[in-house]
Amino acid sequence: MMVRFEWRTSLCASDFPATAYEALRQRVADPTPFNTLAWLCAAERSLQDGATLHVLLGWQGEQLSLCLPLIALRERFGGLPFRVLHYLGHPLSDRIALLACLDAQSIRQTLWEIRRHLPHALLQLNELPEHPAPESALTQWMQLSSTGEHRVSCRVPVHRISDSDRQEVSGDPRYKLRRARKRIAACGAVVRRLTPDVLTMRPLLQAISEVEAVSWKGDKGVGIFSDTRHRQWMDDAFTALAAQGQVRVVVLELDGRCISYRLGLLEQGRLFDYNLAFLPQYADLGSGRVLLEEWIRWGLDEDWKWIDASRVSIHNSSHQLHERMTGQLEHWRWSFFSWRPGGLLLGLGLRLWHHVKPRLRQWQTKRAAAVATHTPVVTSVDKNITPSAKPMEGENASPSHSQR
Repeated sequence: MMVRFEWRTSLCASDFPATAYEALRQRVADPTPFNTLAWLCAAERSLQDGATLHVLLGWQGEQLSLCLPLIALRERFGGLPFRVLHYLGHPLSDRIALLACLDAQSIRQTLWEIRRHLPHALLQLNELPEHPAPESALTQWMQLSSTGEHRVSCRVPVHRISDSDRQEVSGDPRYKLRRARKRIAACGAVVRRLTPDVLTMRPLLQAISEVEAVSWKGDKGVGIFSDTRHRQWMDDAFTALAAQGQVRVVVLELDGRCISYRLGLLEQGRLFDYNLAFLPQYADLGSGRVLLEEWIRWGLDEDWKWIDASRVSIHNSSHQLHERMTGQLEHWRWSFFSWRPGGLLLGLGLRLWHHVKPRLRQWQTKRAAAVATHTPVVTSVDKNITPSAKPMEGENASPSHSQR
């Protein structure tokens, strides 16, 4: 069946086909909370200056078979401005499903329609859990681009909830969990499960944002409430999702005050562990592991199937779910460079970088080995001299590790 394309400028308009959109979202494989209209409309209302929204709809008869909400903005590469398209939600990108139920020919037409309506140098889709198989729709887009790239942006730890979780975890995590529970019990703190609704969500967000503000995330300005634009996005998105019953929170309270929390979103039996923070004066409690264990126990009680990290760092991830994971899920970043001058230039730069990068790494490795070879080694010549029992200032200091 032929596809009829339609362009919109807003997902929040009163005449947007919300029912048809949700029907499409439920038809695709593994939809996520970050594909919901609640999340995307909140993202739209917090668009950064200079960004414009363009929503491509694809209809087959009366059925919506495609929805691509794209933001267009100018980005600089090598000091030069280029027009780039991203999926709505960038740069706070988390796992998304590609909302397209089309055949191969229609997928190719979709790319041509985007290029016709939105001339650009680069189209980039982040955090898609779609592996680049030969028959993939996005693989076809790469074949139609001047240059195409797909690479892993992160490997997300996932935990499949099973009856074995009713038993105490084994190994080193058991020791750490027992010690954390003892410390929490000693100070009198209690763990609570919360399922906020539209009335209680905003006061709860206020409480947890205050925790984040004084945590290391607040100090570095990397939290989800770190600025006014992101704060408005989170307030609107989580309030709307709470109205749909999709928000879950586990908190650690001391004298009625939240001192640590984990914030999650529930979609079809899969809990996305989205954000956590704790007050720095209670960092030694080890509350993160206890609250993660509470996610698992809550999942057993309510028959959840999975607990996922919604996103982690590609290198040196410190997400505590790594200790409990039963598998990993790869997120991919797809880049499609157009045949316009800007796309050709960026694509050439990318290919040049791929050519230079391995040689640069070889040079860095050799240089590091040479430096290590010529570094003098200081040893003690007097066996009667013992090191001081008192560490130097800062010797025992270690950075706090957490995840979004």
